[in-house]
Amino acid sequence: MAGYRLHSAIKVCIFSILLTIIMVQNAYSFEKDTIKTSAGDLIISFIGHGTLMFKFNNLVIHVDPTTREADYSTLPKADLVLITHEHGDHLDINALEQIIDSKSQVILTEKCMENVENLDNTVVLHNGDQTEAFGIIVKAIPAYNILNKRSDGNPYHPKGQGNGYVVSFGNTNVYIAGDTENTPEMKALKNIHVAFLSMNLPYTMTPEMVADAARAFQPGILYPYHYGNTDTSELIALLKENKNIEIRIRNMK
Repeated sequence: MAGYRLHSAIKVCIFSILLTIIMVQNAYSFEKDTIKTSAGDLIISFIGHGTLMFKFNNLVIHVDPTTREADYSTLPKADLVLITHEHGDHLDINALEQIIDSKSQVILTEKCMENVENLDNTVVLHNGDQTEAFGIIVKAIPAYNILNKRSDGNPYHPKGQGNGYVVSFGNTNVYIAGDTENTPEMKALKNIHVAFLSMNLPYTMTPEMVADAARAFQPGILYPYHYGNTDTSELIALLKENKNIEIRIRNMK
């Protein structure tokens, strides 16, 4: 009987170990792309909605981490966190608490700081500001609505409150637009190699707006993200004649 109980305990232990391995593997099952830069490979994990994770050499960078998109207890600690604005699908205190430690740096907006208390190592960037973190240059680009407004007439994202970010990895510039429309500041960007452009109404852009912006600043690779139920094939059709832009569709609903 003792031998039977021991055998059963071993089977339970093995099952628990296998279940843990499967859970960990599932936690890391996001789509990934690798971008070659002059300073090393940039590995992009497409977590979902407006949420991304970058690995660059030995650095981990989380963008708008939220627990509705991932179990952050299973993801690596952040060296750097970028938060575009204060809405709950972009700023999630629970997610932050799970990925930051004493060495982490958090770049965010002034409006975000109103919702974050007792958070160390924060850097507030206003539109147009620039900073350096872990050898990476981060510049804040205005992110706001021009046409899309709430029922009270106010924009979903007022000018001056939200950031997009241009992040430079070696000679490769990555633009993460945040929640915005095709603003003049976006269309004036130069030398953008990879762009993440939000595409869902009524909060951000239509496929036509994304195409308009892409034609203006000509990113080498365009990832629509934060697109909900928007038909991404519409964007592909709109830009089919523009051979300089590679559109990549990843699971970012």
